Amino acid sequence: MASQRPPKPAAQAGFDFGTARRAPPESRTTAASEAFGEPEARIVAARDEPPRVFGVGELVRTASRTLEAKFPAVLVEGEITNLSRPRSGHVYFSLADQDGTLPAVMFRTQAVRCKFDLKEGQLVRARGRLSIFEQQGKFQLYVDSLEPAGLGVLQLAFEELKRKLAAEGLFDDTLKRPLPAWPRRIGIVTSPTGAVIRDILRVSERRGRVRTLLAAAQVQGPLAALEVRAALQRLQTIPDVDVIIIARGGGSAEDLAAFNDEALARAIRACRVPVVSAIGHEVDFTIADFVADLRAPTPSAAAELVVPLFAHLETRLDELRRRLLRAGNHVIADGRLALDDVVLRAGRSVHKRIASERRLLEEERRRLAALHPRSRLQADRSRLEALARRLESAMRGKLAERQRALGAQAPRMQQAMTKELADRRRTFETAAGTLSALSPLKVLERGYAITRAGGAVVRDAGQVKEGDEVEVLLSRGKLSCRVQSTTLSDSDREPTTGRGTGRTTS
Repeated sequence: MASQRPPKPAAQAGFDFGTARRAPPESRTTAASEAFGEPEARIVAARDEPPRVFGVGELVRTASRTLEAKFPAVLVEGEITNLSRPRSGHVYFSLADQDGTLPAVMFRTQAVRCKFDLKEGQLVRARGRLSIFEQQGKFQLYVDSLEPAGLGVLQLAFEELKRKLAAEGLFDDTLKRPLPAWPRRIGIVTSPTGAVIRDILRVSERRGRVRTLLAAAQVQGPLAALEVRAALQRLQTIPDVDVIIIARGGGSAEDLAAFNDEALARAIRACRVPVVSAIGHEVDFTIADFVADLRAPTPSAAAELVVPLFAHLETRLDELRRRLLRAGNHVIADGRLALDDVVLRAGRSVHKRIASERRLLEEERRRLAALHPRSRLQADRSRLEALARRLESAMRGKLAERQRALGAQAPRMQQAMTKELADRRRTFETAAGTLSALSPLKVLERGYAITRAGGAVVRDAGQVKEGDEVEVLLSRGKLSCRVQSTTLSDSDREPTTGRGTGRTTS
């Protein structure tokens, strides 16, 4: 389609082709003359006057001006068809419904401001004016702006929810909480793959080394509001998160619709920490912006508002350090002077108190010295000495009496001890005789011997065999012998004993 230019503005605003066609014959000339701008004096209304002959361009211009005057601004809803995008940047299409088709054009300056991509079959609402393209005599709509057909419903819902929450007081400034001056950790609710999170992190790193925590969520689509609300709840459970940023980039009203959710708005208001909204561009407003504690025009601006600038903080800290040092020096100097004064007064007071106590002690000493019972102590000392002498005399008498009693008992004790020793000696001699009679040595003196093999006494000839070395103990001395043979009698083989006597030769 060839490029088109906007039609010229209409010179008259009251001509209606439909009315003119239905006007009586005598009024046609007057109406046409008025439309063409001819003076009233030159109009001659004659029934037999031949109809005026229009040039094509003149008639098209007249119709275009009349159409523009009648329809200076219209809002049309329909589906996009015959979509065309030439290199000029203009957009040509038609709006169609079941009853008709309307050609339309959106020039480049308006097309670049469109916030969504146009597609065939898309239902839209176009705002513009009706006119005629004179070179082709084409009736068409010159579009100033486009929006999805559902946008009007979204806008109505937005306004209704805004009025409802405002009436409940959720937007009141008294509920807005200040941002922490030094947040321990910043929570961020946004998409993990978009440019928003990169912008926030870049600004945060530039301003200061503050820890951040991303709660990923969709920020566009039917599940976006639910995911943003869930991410907000997750961040609230982390104790050191002191502020939360909810952010997304720009987009159409439909793209931002998730942030007009009532449940999300109430979750933001009930959040335990301040919430900063950074949704869309500066001209975009959502319910989340109104209910948040602070609205930032962009995500980068939100990071600048939340993250303190280290350079400013260091300068402020240096200034505070110097002021504190000066104040501390003044306080120390004043305290030293006050302390010296207190010490001086305390020293004087202590000296006075010591002198007073010394006087009291001296008076008490003199009083005690005057009341000391020296005569009573002397009497007590004499009585104690007499008692000591009496006790010593009594003890000596008692000791002599005990010595006499012991002297009388000594002969009897001597007799008893002598008798006891004699009885014990006789008992011992009897036991010694019995033991001597039972001694093996006595048996050996009668000619018997004891045979041992390997340290054990041999009682049975079966305990040794030919060639074994045995030791024979006699009453006097011992013999070392070798067994040449052993003999057991039948009586020695009885199972009751299992042993017999053997004969050993040396």
